[in-house]
Amino acid sequence: MVGHGVPESLATATYDAMKRYFARDVEAKLADKAPEKTKGRGYLPMGIESVARTLKGETLTDLCEALVFNAPHREGRAVKPNIWPAEPPELSGLVREWCGEILTLTDRLTRLSALALDLPENHFDPVFEDPALTLRFVHYPDQVEPPAPGQLRYGAHHDYGGLTILRQDQAPGGLEVADKEGVWHEAGVVPNSFVINVGDLLARWTNDRWRSTLHRVSNPNRALTGSTARLSMVAFTAPNEEAEVACLPSCCDEANPPRYAPVKSGEYIWSKIAASHDISTAA
Repeated sequence: MVGHGVPESLATATYDAMKRYFARDVEAKLADKAPEKTKGRGYLPMGIESVARTLKGETLTDLCEALVFNAPHREGRAVKPNIWPAEPPELSGLVREWCGEILTLTDRLTRLSALALDLPENHFDPVFEDPALTLRFVHYPDQVEPPAPGQLRYGAHHDYGGLTILRQDQAPGGLEVADKEGVWHEAGVVPNSFVINVGDLLARWTNDRWRSTLHRVSNPNRALTGSTARLSMVAFTAPNEEAEVACLPSCCDEANPPRYAPVKSGEYIWSKIAASHDISTAA
């Protein structure tokens, strides 16, 4: 997606601040880890997550670390507040500003989606008036040691919510998406753009008219010299946690009845998050 209106200067400044954050020692970053065993907020070290577990059961952990902020626009209302790193000092202000731009873009995307699905432009407004939003900044370090067989930077998975808004860099070992036949294709990088993924809830909403994107992050070629570290800035959008997601009226009829039972947005997403988290190593 280009022409999105998010300032490139803000994207660059946020990206650079995150690079400085992840360059810190692991011990310093662990001070920003949430005390509870969850990946909903704070620093997530290497070795505690395997998103492919949501599809395949037990799998090897993903080769990444992350810094996560849950709904920064709700600051002051959250039961478990976000963990804001002290270093670098400009990071927290940039993340808050980035959040505001992502919320504006989310509103535009939901209105475009409604029109594309043959619905009134404001159809999704009630459930996105106070949307669920998770900002996840993911760092894929240089792979000094070869990955184990079958281990990836991020295993094959579907996102769980509505639309995912992803800004990727041009480092090797990047995003790949699967087509209907299961063949993997590299998602090329377009400058100053976002990759937009459809998540599980939106697929359920549309009765699979829009398919939830199967994707993964590949390992860099080990023959490459120099750094292959990668940093992605991801926004997971979803309706309000209390919203019921049931088949849209424009996506079903007598010949194509609803394929999925209604679900509550928040409960569905957190069940997926729990399945991807390696509790045994999360202490």
